[in-house]
Amino acid sequence: MRSYISSAQREQGQTGQRPLRIAMACNSGNCRSGACDRDNLDRVEDRSSLPQPTEANELSNGSSRRGNNSICVKCKVNQTMAAAGSESIGEFIPADDVGRFCGDCFRSNIYGKFRFAVSSNALISPTDNVLVAFSGGPSSRVALQFVHEMQLKAQKNFDASRDRSRPVFGVGVAVIDERASFSVNSHEFDKKIEEMKIIVANLAPPVKQFHVVPTESIYSSDSTHGKDRLEEVLNVISDVTGREDFLEYLRMQCFQKIAIENGYTKILLGTCTSRIACHVLEATVKGQGYSLAADIQYVDARWEIPVVLPLRDCLSQELNVLCSLDSLKTVQLLHGPRAGINGLISSFVKLLQEENPSRESTIVRTAGKLTPFHFNRMPEADDSDSKLASQRRQKKYNLKVDESVPPESFCPICNSPLKKSELRSYNEVEKGKISGEMFRDACCSSCQFQILPKETSSLERFHLLLPHSLVNQAAYSSSVKDQWLREQIQDFLLSDNEEGT
Repeated sequence: MRSYISSAQREQGQTGQRPLRIAMACNSGNCRSGACDRDNLDRVEDRSSLPQPTEANELSNGSSRRGNNSICVKCKVNQTMAAAGSESIGEFIPADDVGRFCGDCFRSNIYGKFRFAVSSNALISPTDNVLVAFSGGPSSRVALQFVHEMQLKAQKNFDASRDRSRPVFGVGVAVIDERASFSVNSHEFDKKIEEMKIIVANLAPPVKQFHVVPTESIYSSDSTHGKDRLEEVLNVISDVTGREDFLEYLRMQCFQKIAIENGYTKILLGTCTSRIACHVLEATVKGQGYSLAADIQYVDARWEIPVVLPLRDCLSQELNVLCSLDSLKTVQLLHGPRAGINGLISSFVKLLQEENPSRESTIVRTAGKLTPFHFNRMPEADDSDSKLASQRRQKKYNLKVDESVPPESFCPICNSPLKKSELRSYNEVEKGKISGEMFRDACCSSCQFQILPKETSSLERFHLLLPHSLVNQAAYSSSVKDQWLREQIQDFLLSDNEEGT
């Protein structure tokens, strides 16, 4: 031992304390480090003898690392999309997935998110008739494709089964014609609609019914009369953001109308993580924080026809990539860019996403901590699979059905649930007839600020121009609330015979 130390001291010109400490650390009969010989000990101490990193070595190591990461992390066989040189989709590939998945595994991953959302939340049952809200963009295109694949698989299983006990759910596609709201070329718009019809028609059987309904149809069957009223009511709204939001609310009313008239049981939207992230910030800025939790769940059953969001966990970039990989044709309808607060928020979130690809998911996960409303679950179904999924979801989110809880009151314009402080009593309501001021009191604070006119005369005009479905909603919410209150205190009310006692 002493000779080793002196040798190391002579070669390094050191005091001997450090070699002694290393020698003592290796002074064990069980040492298996391989460093208990003179050559190895000298190599440990003589750092100058180690090869120094050079630019060439670093480049070589970097190339080696990239080479090792060029294989898909899932299948361990195929090259990743980046390594395969997919130039056509390179600009759309999410940063988290660059160098991770091959094309097949990437698609399988996105479809897996969709299937998990559907199965774990009972979004689609065999007896359903699903209406897909189709805009022609990547999100709704992927939603349509995935629903079609689920239906196709269910059809094959149905044909192969002997008893054929499980029916195949139906699928329809709806497009809202918003030409009355935007200055667009009618010929070009008709051309886009024809392209969308071809997309739906080219899907394999079962056949899917295709609906094209103008926004003004929510007024009446007279399209000319409805179009004039729609233009008038939009002109009354002076706020750019309020006007855009109002059109979005009317769009949902149209989907509800289509579903009710044609026997659909679910409305499926292609809303993805990116869009929900924008909505979270938009709702926060507009003062809609109380109702935010209602809008971002997989299920929204406050509507007469429940609305489901199976792509809630998918980023818009991922859906763009999938459309390119699978050559899914998309159609860009002639809508203008988002304006006002919505436009600013969209630009802001896009910038955040470019700086950090996980920002959109982080926003949605943070908002997801909000407690859902009781209507953010699917109503009880007859089949056992849907019932089991509903029970799992109630347990996961602690959604309890309590008959002592009063029914929700909703804003007649945006259908947002109202806080107790926003509720008003409508003892004057008779046969659904209410005044403009009463209608304003029935709305949420956000709609009052951004959509409803401030002047009394303009408010009355706006109120008279609204579709009857929105006006009736205010009266209906009041009557339901009053009926519930009366039922709760019925046992404590005195009858006519008891008044004199």
